[in-house]
Amino acid sequence: MEGGGRASWIKYGPVVSLFVVLLALWFRSPQNGGLDERLDTVLSSLLRAEGKVGMNNVARPRVAVGFGGCVDLIVDGVALLNKIGLRPTDQPLHHDYIENEVQLAQSFAYFFAPGAAAERFMFNDTLFSELVEASRDLPGNRWAVGGNAPVMAGRLATEGCDILLGGSFSPDFTDVFSQHITVAGNIVEEPDIHLILEYPAGASWGPYTSRRANRYIVHSDDHNPYLDSMEEFAEKLEDFKPDLLVVGGLQMMDNFPFQSGERDALLSRLAHLLSSSSPQIGVHFEMASFVEESIMEDLLHYVIPHADSLGMNEQELPNLLSLLKGSNITVLSDPNPRVATVLDQMREVYRIMNQRAKDSGADSERNIAEAKPLTRLHVHTLAFQAMIVTRGSQWKNTMSATAKASLTANRHVCGSDHIDPSKARLIMDDSFSVSRQEGSQRIPLQETRPVSCWEEDDYEICVAPVLVCTDVYQTAGGGDNISAAGLVLQI
Repeated sequence: MEGGGRASWIKYGPVVSLFVVLLALWFRSPQNGGLDERLDTVLSSLLRAEGKVGMNNVARPRVAVGFGGCVDLIVDGVALLNKIGLRPTDQPLHHDYIENEVQLAQSFAYFFAPGAAAERFMFNDTLFSELVEASRDLPGNRWAVGGNAPVMAGRLATEGCDILLGGSFSPDFTDVFSQHITVAGNIVEEPDIHLILEYPAGASWGPYTSRRANRYIVHSDDHNPYLDSMEEFAEKLEDFKPDLLVVGGLQMMDNFPFQSGERDALLSRLAHLLSSSSPQIGVHFEMASFVEESIMEDLLHYVIPHADSLGMNEQELPNLLSLLKGSNITVLSDPNPRVATVLDQMREVYRIMNQRAKDSGADSERNIAEAKPLTRLHVHTLAFQAMIVTRGSQWKNTMSATAKASLTANRHVCGSDHIDPSKARLIMDDSFSVSRQEGSQRIPLQETRPVSCWEEDDYEICVAPVLVCTDVYQTAGGGDNISAAGLVLQI
């Protein structure tokens, strides 16, 4: 009997296997088909929302962007650490800056496991040079124009703006810029290199597995912290007559070994530049990975009060809010926050910043210009884009801008202007609460109208899902591209 049973299985086994496969496909296909159809619908709806506002037959917006620039050397982070023989640590730790291999391993592990972006200054020039040399012949490495200002300038130029860019670059550097970018700054022989350690979701390093794709950045930059293009940038600004002034790259000052009073002097000059610009010119400040509490306090004194608009990610938002509320800096926050959590944090930043602006107007003792109200706040996360814009302010087309920011997230990370739904997924919930407060309204994600907008108090809120790229080309520069694209339709 046993032998006969085996013979029957051998005879009919292929037929049974084929039946099982067909049965699986029968049950699976409608589900996958529905999912594909949903992604297609969301994509076409976002593209339609983005396209509602065109720039045809309109003069190119003029945007001034500062400061700095570098060359990014982009590598597989785990492959690089393995190549130099850096063993995984059993003690993930946060460090404000990096002095040796032990701190590098601890700091990388700290941010790698949750998949949180980080950027650190490396005091050890020898170690940094060794990392760069090891990266040069690492398979798959890439060189790219880097720095917040050049990356934002590049995106703004691509989207139809004329740009004045404040930064010091080598001649080779400027040759790759768009013809719509005019550089204000000094010529340098050798640009600073920033090392971008990229990793995909699910990457492993010893016992650690990354929850999402992201990057860990190290640099030993000794040019950009000094904002040495600021004087020439200020001179050209008057004739350029921008519609928008964008400031970024100030994280280069974080934990940099300035002489006493140097950083205050530089930021004071920047405050004067911002406060002396025409009130009609919008000012956007792009946040970054700041870990030194004193520089955040300096930014709250010298820079942020002069900004109408702020851009940041899911790590930088609670960081800023914590400081505004008098607490310590939040080094690591949830890398995948819920919509309700982010919206509550945004409302609080908006409220506190505008209260500070009112208070500054009533304070005649201040020795710098009166603070501007905050009229625009854009937070970009992996799963969604969120904007708060004051009603009646100079910022327009908020719904379309939120959609464009969402689409740009996929375009940049996938490295393609064409969005392929088969290389994307939605990780935002099918519905979200507008607040964590009990009884708050829930808003369903409608595939045909994926950008949800509503009014509260004196502002409008818009939230758009992101078609998260599953075939990651590059995460570095994502926030700069997303923020710049969001601004284009609002100038």
